[in-house]
Amino acid sequence: MECISVFDMLKIGVGPSSSHTLGPWRAAEQWLSELKETQLFASIKEVTIELYGSLSLTGKGHATDTAVMMGLLGKDPETVPTETIPDLISSIVQQKKLSLDGKQTIPFDVEQNIIFKKEFLPFHANGIRFLARLENGDTVIETYYSIGGGFVVKEGQESKDKEAVFLCFPHPVTTGDELLKFCTDWEKPISEIVLQNERYLRSDEEIDKGLQRIWDTMLQCMFEGCHTQGILPGGLNVRRRAYEMHEKLKGNLLYPNAHEWLKVIRKTEVKFRQIFKWVSCFALAVNEVNASLGRVVTAPTNGSAGVIPAVLMYYMVIENHKADFEHVKKFLLVAGEIGSIFKKGATISAAMGGCQAEIGVSSAMAAGALCELLGGTPQQVLVAAEIAMEHHLGLTCDPIGGLVQVPCIERNSMGAIKAINAAELALETNPEDVKVPLDKVVNTMWETAKDMNSKYKETSEGGLAVGVNMSDC
Repeated sequence: MECISVFDMLKIGVGPSSSHTLGPWRAAEQWLSELKETQLFASIKEVTIELYGSLSLTGKGHATDTAVMMGLLGKDPETVPTETIPDLISSIVQQKKLSLDGKQTIPFDVEQNIIFKKEFLPFHANGIRFLARLENGDTVIETYYSIGGGFVVKEGQESKDKEAVFLCFPHPVTTGDELLKFCTDWEKPISEIVLQNERYLRSDEEIDKGLQRIWDTMLQCMFEGCHTQGILPGGLNVRRRAYEMHEKLKGNLLYPNAHEWLKVIRKTEVKFRQIFKWVSCFALAVNEVNASLGRVVTAPTNGSAGVIPAVLMYYMVIENHKADFEHVKKFLLVAGEIGSIFKKGATISAAMGGCQAEIGVSSAMAAGALCELLGGTPQQVLVAAEIAMEHHLGLTCDPIGGLVQVPCIERNSMGAIKAINAAELALETNPEDVKVPLDKVVNTMWETAKDMNSKYKETSEGGLAVGVNMSDC
């Protein structure tokens, strides 16, 4: 019996990728935890990690090797100071030693003990295998799959997305139609139905505290991205653009921190053309932080982390200057529920579905959430989500150099703008006239994902990834 909470869909972690960084990081943590439970941890003499499929093909650019080592060190991606990561990894490389969970030092040669294998394992494109050699000569082997959005499943315990049962909530939802039925029967907006489900797992105080932390992380990420100059790491020489855009937009405004920054920019007069620039600036800022191994919120993935905060900022800065935490709360609850519908009915993994599974889903999440805040009915909220995804169908994942930079960063800007437009279109739509309901587009997205050539699924073997010569960058 399984249920997906808003806190599953919106996780705090380290960039640049939820499936290639956060997932392997969590898999390493889970593996160590299981070794401790079976009393094998203390007898470990050597560890080898094998990365398969997409984790191998784009693992270097997505910092998968770094993430695995951080997980083995026992560092928490939600709390580790991100500025310490380079030094921690450098120490492992130079000393050729690794302290498992900070407790037990073993020899560890990065070149020898992290192996990139191009072949794909059967269950999912993102496979990771841990091998531990014990003092008695035995080898313990476990395989995990990073299935998108930081979700991890262990081999032998896989619950295939189409077969999983999501019934633990009082209002169990797997489809848009089921969600609408609960809204109709209880005469409640989507955010209230989701909140009632969340109360099954947490107290109101825990829910508010968790959502506030998610929003604070998003806000800090935007603030950091808007105030950081330079070139992104990785070798593509991509220059950060959010800083210069923000400087032009803000003028002489002054503020000491992220929360004061929000207060100040909400008081500024914004003309029509500037709306697009502000939204783009917010989205770019988040994904530039993500690309530099900064802290972001998976929404639903790291590669699409900029869409939801950018659209939420649009609402607070442009649409409603009096918006408070209750508006933020409703937005995140609705966004999380829409994301879970896509995860249950299709995928949020680019390695399985291309970028439609990341930017497309995030745009749908943001569109639906914005629609409710703008007064849309539950039916119109799902129309907004459908419109946003409909116009991302077939979007490929073809990162140049395996880095979450080109075209990934700009795509967040485009996804945010599409989400706003989708919400506005939905508000002017009679749901009875809709030809393509949300559940149909979810199914179509999954069928499109299955038909998509694997070279367009986060392998850097097709599209822009091969159409652009890195030596020209």
